[in-house]
Amino acid sequence: MGAIPTQRETLSLASDASGASDAPAPERAQVCAILTGSSLAPGSARALVRAALGEWADRGLPGTAHLTDRLADDATLVVSELVTNAVVHAGTDVELVCRLEEPAGAVVVEVSDQHPSRAPRDGGTEPAYETPEYGRGLRLVATLAEAWGVTYRRGAKTVWARLPVEPADDSEAYGAERAPAYALGVAEILAPEPQQADRDRDWLGRGALSFLAEASDLLAGQLDEDLVASLTGQLIVPRLADWCAVWLEDEATGRWGSPRSSGAESGGGWGDAAAGAGPRLARVWHGSENVIEELRTALEKDPPRPPDAIRSGPVPFPWPGVASGGSGAYGSHGARGSHGTALAYRLVAGGRPLGTLVIGRAGLARFPDEVTGLVEDLSRRVALAIGAARQYARQATISAVLQRGLLPGAVAEIPGVRSALVYEPCDKGGPSGDFYDLFPAGDGRWCFAVGDVQGKGPEAAVVIGLARPWLRLLAREGYRVADVLDRLNQLLLDDATEAADAAARALIGPAGPGDGPQTRFLSLVYGELAPFEGGVRCTLASAGHPLPLLLGPDGGVRTVARPQTLLGVFEDETYTSETFELLPGDSLLCVTDGVTERRSGSRQFDDGDGLAAAFAGCRGLDAELIAERIRRLVHEFGGQPPEDDLALLVLQAE
Repeated sequence: MGAIPTQRETLSLASDASGASDAPAPERAQVCAILTGSSLAPGSARALVRAALGEWADRGLPGTAHLTDRLADDATLVVSELVTNAVVHAGTDVELVCRLEEPAGAVVVEVSDQHPSRAPRDGGTEPAYETPEYGRGLRLVATLAEAWGVTYRRGAKTVWARLPVEPADDSEAYGAERAPAYALGVAEILAPEPQQADRDRDWLGRGALSFLAEASDLLAGQLDEDLVASLTGQLIVPRLADWCAVWLEDEATGRWGSPRSSGAESGGGWGDAAAGAGPRLARVWHGSENVIEELRTALEKDPPRPPDAIRSGPVPFPWPGVASGGSGAYGSHGARGSHGTALAYRLVAGGRPLGTLVIGRAGLARFPDEVTGLVEDLSRRVALAIGAARQYARQATISAVLQRGLLPGAVAEIPGVRSALVYEPCDKGGPSGDFYDLFPAGDGRWCFAVGDVQGKGPEAAVVIGLARPWLRLLAREGYRVADVLDRLNQLLLDDATEAADAAARALIGPAGPGDGPQTRFLSLVYGELAPFEGGVRCTLASAGHPLPLLLGPDGGVRTVARPQTLLGVFEDETYTSETFELLPGDSLLCVTDGVTERRSGSRQFDDGDGLAAAFAGCRGLDAELIAERIRRLVHEFGGQPPEDDLALLVLQAE
């Protein structure tokens, strides 16, 4: 079954040294596992360590206060390398221990095998002409770890590493803005050292499997195609080639242009760009930085033009000439203008061409077969990463368009009423299940709505796309608040269910046997405002939604609606409404369950009428300040960012 970890101890207990106390020992952040000695062990180790670090952080165990995403990434890389080398060089089952040191929070990793006679070698013990048997392992460990070493016991050998916490200012700065630079640094560590042609086979027989595994993990985490291209250059140059270039095809046009008849003369069927629109040169990488711009200029004049057949294998590519001037050759093996070997790999994912990867090395008649095979394997992973990044970009674009279409372009201004709104979808890449509206209904009336659809994504978007226009239509046709909910309930039981199921089938395929239509629930606060001299008359109803709250000038808070059933549940449900007056200084608060059910451990924000207490503390504030204060209190309530959409509306009589 592969390297399924036998987890002996998820959390070990630290016993009191004196033994005099019967009090339970504090929990320590430590995980131990036995991994079978197979090629699946590194992947199992990575998954185990990531899961353990996440669990420790969620539970707030000692030492986790300093645990950052970067430290977790470093620990995962070190674990992967140590387990890989233990499996490759010892061939026995591997014992993995990972723990946090208290109180500093440093991560300590220990990997033990049962072949102590095979000591790890660190480059210094190797002959100068040979790649260390540990591949990049000890080099990577030495780069990332504060200290590491080897401990021998009877019948076993343990390689350990200690990864320190980052300085406070550094860990706070580490985030999305630093992730690309950090990923590029990791790519340099992962790639093999520069090899002469007659030594490629030596490294490829030892470290290629681990190189590809770690490169896959690195590339798969990127959601930007240009960053994928940059990482590819860092992985290849100067270790496998002197230079490389990545062209990306524009899927909007979908064409590279027709191959010229002289393409075969240019080398392996690759012609020049004169016949039509070509791809975009996303990245050029060279072992000598002062040659990059010159090389880019030459390559842009002669981009790849692949034949009609889609194949990912290497195809000879014309050696690029020098544009003009320059200070050196393409590579370190000859004088300016010297020739070498260049190969082009079509980047294909899902049968669709996404671009081309070109590598070159000066002073060679041909690349060794082992290098071409490794780069072909890497190119497939690059293509998959580019495809995933483009899919994410397309989905993000579609979601943004959907989101803009599902929400009002502007919030209506109501005479004698101040309004303030907070709307924060938790998933920036997909449509939210929350929605709001505030619009004129005619005859001196304004209507408002705050709702939450069951689920998220396209299915929720379909329901919102039906519900919000129907609310506006029914309100402008003069229907009372309760009647609007009655008719919207029937709509959800009919058209919305059918439309949402169609959206689901488009995403995940036809329903299986016995899978009937799924009812789409909707919770909603809907109301009507009618200003009069001295105040505003408000009529509203709540259907399965957190009840709206009214704050008076004296700081008193009360609910102004009664609970009723969710919309889209019962066909014969009849809804009722309540009417009250908003007098000067009164404030009405409507929220979604992203506010009331915001979690901090086992507690929720609205436990013990927490929302009402927070609202009472807003006495004397205007609508904008009330909305901002509630939003801030909700965010501060939990240690992690909100996991649900958040929407709140404040209406205040002037």
